[in-house]
Amino acid sequence: MAGNRAAQEPPMHMSRPEFKGTRHVVSAGHHLASAAAFNILEAGGNAIDAGVAGGIALGVLQSDLVSVAGVAPIILYLAETEEIVTISGLGWWPKAADTDYFRREHGGAIPHGLKRTVVPAAPDAWITALEKYGTMSFGDCAEAAIRFAGEGFAMFPLKAQTITNNVEIYRRYPSSAQIYLPDGEPPQVGSLFRNPDLADSLRYMVDEERAAARVGGREAGLKAARDAFYKGDIARRIVRFQEEEGGWLTAEDLASFRVGIEPPVKTTFGDVEVYGCGVWCQGPALLQALNLVESFDLKGMGYNSPDYIHTLTEAIKLVMADRDAWYGDPRFVDVPIDRLLSKEYADIRREMIRPHEAWPEMPAAGKGVELGVEGDRPAPKRPPKDMGSPGAELDTSYLCVVDRHGNVFSATPSDGSYNGPITPGTGMAISPRGSQSWTDPDHPSCLAPGKRPRLTPNPAIAIRGNREFVPFGTPGGDVQTQAMLQTFLNVFVWGMEPQAAVEAPRFASYSFPSSFEPHKYYPGLLKLEGLIDRAAGDELERRGHRIEWWPDVIWLAGSMGIIHADRETGLLSAGADPRRMAYAMGW
Repeated sequence: MAGNRAAQEPPMHMSRPEFKGTRHVVSAGHHLASAAAFNILEAGGNAIDAGVAGGIALGVLQSDLVSVAGVAPIILYLAETEEIVTISGLGWWPKAADTDYFRREHGGAIPHGLKRTVVPAAPDAWITALEKYGTMSFGDCAEAAIRFAGEGFAMFPLKAQTITNNVEIYRRYPSSAQIYLPDGEPPQVGSLFRNPDLADSLRYMVDEERAAARVGGREAGLKAARDAFYKGDIARRIVRFQEEEGGWLTAEDLASFRVGIEPPVKTTFGDVEVYGCGVWCQGPALLQALNLVESFDLKGMGYNSPDYIHTLTEAIKLVMADRDAWYGDPRFVDVPIDRLLSKEYADIRREMIRPHEAWPEMPAAGKGVELGVEGDRPAPKRPPKDMGSPGAELDTSYLCVVDRHGNVFSATPSDGSYNGPITPGTGMAISPRGSQSWTDPDHPSCLAPGKRPRLTPNPAIAIRGNREFVPFGTPGGDVQTQAMLQTFLNVFVWGMEPQAAVEAPRFASYSFPSSFEPHKYYPGLLKLEGLIDRAAGDELERRGHRIEWWPDVIWLAGSMGIIHADRETGLLSAGADPRRMAYAMGW
């Protein structure tokens, strides 16, 4: 692809200095979560212990976007065994869930409320990580979160904005308003924000753990902490509220739930191996996108030039078409994942990227014959086109840790308090992730009892030559894959340090159905941060993209976290995105 280069080399301006350490480092979506994780590392814990501490803390600090009782997909590199594993951290629909109910009563929509609740997975994900790969107790790792919830912390702008933007949803439920609308109004920036019920819930889990550990040791203690949530007083409060408000979640659904420990999906980009979570989330989409752009001369195009932005955007459209047609819970849907991630399939799909012409809509998904399966899967119904502009979608957070042993932790916890009501007495929204399912029977992520929604959160790890280890991820819904792709290329193509890589200006396509109910679709829409050259936007418009400009920097473009651990130099470099409250720290 030729010409129209807006910039030959990427900008290197940073609002924060590069962070480098030599022992252990964490990057998390809120600075206090980074502090919680760092304290665990300083106390002798490993990356898994620290990641769990930071992850639970995010469920308190960023409870508008993350729930302690939400989702928490995790990917780990274990230095001792040189193994990569994922912990699904995603619950499934209750046994009583009924697709026909939504079709009959709501025209196929999955409306706000308790009926979009799936089994909460985050508590089991955190405890499973500790049980299998950690060294500390749940109480050790929950201590900071309990303090933040009980003693309070300063309300910050993004959380205050989220509450204000969704004030009517919070007012709808007295249990939510009690916490998030003190004195009936959204909290002011800088005010002390507390959630005593959440502190009590976590403290109850810790008390049960300690009582059991005194008799049966650490393993018995962790089991007791899990049982406190899934079988004890917390479970009883959850079930009572579900019964009172017409929800489907039962005591049996909770008691029988366990997260999965699964192998990662994988691809290569040059000499870099890239690992993600499976097709129960959008993790493979990043890997497909890397396969598509690998053979282009990206550097020759110029950084954030029209050619560069166009190529990445058109690749994302192709990937999202496959995501919409093929991705779903592999326990229910046959997903040809090996073929989807093959270089041969990428070669076929790459031919659909037209150098000077944008696909005006989402292109067709890969055909069955191209994917080695008999026949084509029935195409899901596309929602009506919306030629407007999307608002803020439901969101999440991210954290990653590398410890002194070389262990790597990467997780994307989610499920905010405005996506579902707070269960009285718990301080928690119980995973409303059903908002990422469909009721279209032809959609691979059509809901069914026991089936997982197709999750947007998708943490990743990149490894080069068993020497460089790079966990990375972001919040941002459907922007996640796009921000992760751009940041990965910033590091491995453009040679940026992590902080520069996360601060570089970004762009995002919306030319595919949203993962979030009501799954809106904005054909051709491409949003650019204002620091991208205006001439590039003009040229992209000439190629058929529907351009809208964001401000110079905006939280909707994601909030990347990344660590670059170089075993050869012994240096750990971390980046934390100033678009939100993310911060990196270490030693």
